[in-house]
Order: sequence, then C-alpha cells, then structure tokens
Amino acid sequence: YKLLRGVRMQLHWHETPAFRFAASADQVIDPTVRKNVARLKDYGLSFDLQLFPAQMKDGLTLVGENPQTNFILTHAGMLTGMEPETTEAWKTGLRTLSAAPNVYAKLSGLGTFVHRNDPALIAYIVDNAIDILGPDHLMFGSNFPIEKLWTSHAELIKAHRAAVARHGAAAEADIFWNTAERVYRPA
Repeated sequence: YKLLRGVRMQLHWHETPAFRFAASADQVIDPTVRKNVARLKDYGLSFDLQLFPAQMKDGLTLVGENPQTNFILTHAGMLTGMEPETTEAWKTGLRTLSAAPNVYAKLSGLGTFVHRNDPALIAYIVDNAIDILGPDHLMFGSNFPIEKLWTSHAELIKAHRAAVARHGAAAEADIFWNTAERVYRPA
C-alpha cells in the first residue's frame, strides 16, 4: 500500500453515551492498542488520535511511548460545548498534548457537536489551537461528507479561511498546506 500514510482508531469515550465510540475511557492505553500503535513506526505510518479532553493525559502516554510516530489529534480535540468548564478542559487537554513534538491537530469536524457551520466557534478553536500548538502543528480537514449535513463545502472553507487569515500568511500556509504535506507526505 504505497500511498497509505496513517491509520485512525476512534478511541474517544465520553460521559454522554451518544458521544462515545470506545468501550472505555482508558482504551487509549489498552495493552493491545499500545502494542499495535508501536508497530506503526516500522511502516512510517501516522496515527490519527481521536480523543476527548479527559483522555488526553492517557493520550500523551501513548504519544510518549512512540516518539518516531506522528499523531494527529482528530477534530482539534473534540470541543463539545462552550461552557467555561468545557472550554477550559479542552484547552488543558491541548496543552497536555502540546508537550510532545510529534503531536499535530486537524482542524476538522468543528461543527460536529453543534450541528452547524459556526464561524465564531471555528475562530475560537483556531485561535486557541494556534496559541497552544502553533500553526506548524495544525492542518485543515473538511470532514466531508459528514459536514454536508449542515453546511456546504464552500461555506465551511470560507469560515476556516476567515479564522486562519487573522493570523497571517505564514499561518495560512502552514494550516492549509505545509503541515499536512510534512506529516502525510503526499506522493
């Protein structure tokens, strides 16, 4: 599989049953998961890490055990709401994972929990992700066709471009091209 670049396993667990995919909150540090993720370096593959903020400390354990593997935090860490305790937990989780140089985040699926294209929410997530991880550790992802449930591709791109543009041309180049090119190495 010459063009394969990485794998994703939905390890996210949440107190709200409708939000969870994993069998348990600690599945990210399950011995079988750890063993299999450790093999990715042998194939030059990345791992898309799909976690909620409460799991990010365990996520850092997995990341730390695999310094030769790039980890891409799916949906920028899955912010589920704008309540102060929720946003603070999300920012704390991002800060936890930002300690590892091999962690990147995908600015994708930002409408997942609000079921709409919300430019203000996208800007909030982009601003904080840039502040915590840096634009050179962020990449855009459309999450289409899922996002098509509540927006058009053009409107989604417009909202992300507006949020990123405020951070300058270098940030735009990183988020919309350079980071993904460096991490995924397209042919």
